[in-house]
Amino acid sequence: MAVDLFEWLNLAIRWLHVTAGIAWIGASFYFVWLDNHLTPPKQGEASGEVWSVHGGGFYHKQKYQVAPSEMPADLHWFKWEAYWTWISGFSLLILVYYVGAGTNLVDPAKAVLSPTAAIAIGLGALALGWLVYDLLCRSRLGDDNRLLGAAWFAVLFAAAIGLDRLFNARGAYLHVGAIIGTVMVGNVFFVIIPNQRKVVAALASGRTPDPKLGAAAKQRSLHNNYMTLPVLFIMISHHYPMTYGAHRPWLVLALLGLTGVAVRHVFNLRHRALGTSPAIALAAALAFASVSYVTWEKSEAAAAAAREADDAPVAPVAPAANSYAAIQPILLKHCSGCHAQHPSNAAFAAPPLGVVLDSYEHVRAVVPRIKLVAVDAEIMPLGNTTGMTKAERQQLGSWIAKGAPR
Repeated sequence: MAVDLFEWLNLAIRWLHVTAGIAWIGASFYFVWLDNHLTPPKQGEASGEVWSVHGGGFYHKQKYQVAPSEMPADLHWFKWEAYWTWISGFSLLILVYYVGAGTNLVDPAKAVLSPTAAIAIGLGALALGWLVYDLLCRSRLGDDNRLLGAAWFAVLFAAAIGLDRLFNARGAYLHVGAIIGTVMVGNVFFVIIPNQRKVVAALASGRTPDPKLGAAAKQRSLHNNYMTLPVLFIMISHHYPMTYGAHRPWLVLALLGLTGVAVRHVFNLRHRALGTSPAIALAAALAFASVSYVTWEKSEAAAAAAREADDAPVAPVAPAANSYAAIQPILLKHCSGCHAQHPSNAAFAAPPLGVVLDSYEHVRAVVPRIKLVAVDAEIMPLGNTTGMTKAERQQLGSWIAKGAPR
């Protein structure tokens, strides 16, 4: 029953995370769109305005360069969407990766880490990521968003490589996403909201607010806008092992992350009625490079394995070596602890993704996915806690290559 409650808690928090994230991202995209569509008003003290229609009603939005001459009686703030997105996301990080760190985060083949050490490294990466980003923003690089963006990308690229050498592939990916998410909510909590409060306080006391406060808040908000799509990719990446299961997953992450930034730039340019052809071409090129790299790398790995097999001394193979009967012990040892009607692995109340490997028919139905995660990407079993060997993976791959015969 405890495992069932754990799974329900996981579901509830994940649902909250997605819901809050939609609200935060929607608000972020909307206000950037709003800024990009403002036009000078014909009269009044506002610096820009925009008319829109939605849901059968007309809306008239106005923006003040610093602040209006008088404080409105009712002022709406946008912050809890960001806070709850991070709180729920961090809770998921704990539930999914830290509670079972020995299996879900640590990879003994990469680094000998205790679960406690792995968790400490993960938490340290989140804190250090924010500190480095904030220092970059406050340095001279902060005066040029392009230079700042290049520097921040280099930091994230280095973090992705470093974490991939310490954690399993999925854990490394998710921690890069958590770093970006922490930076985004840090922008809201430490810069955007405090600066807005200072502007409101100055206006309430009859003082002229400092324009630099609004400019800094807008810059951080724009940064969040560009980091959104890379974070969304990382959120869904664990469903696609060909990304984090590549030989150099950090390169795939970098290429697809840049693709997300380029796509976001396309929309921002389009909203300002500026040319988008170069940005579209860049986004398409990065996406193509990502897919081409993954495909090329796997074909090279397959060719290398074939050459190695050709060079190896030929040993007699039993006729039944490529039968289901020969493969079944491998599946029982390395897969059935989780993928059974009633998993013996205490971390699962039900078989992950509903995949049960208790019969030939069930195994045959998911052979492509088995090949992807256990043979090509080598990411299953989780953390390789059962000690699946290269020879076993090759035998499994050979059976699949021959059509998975009974």
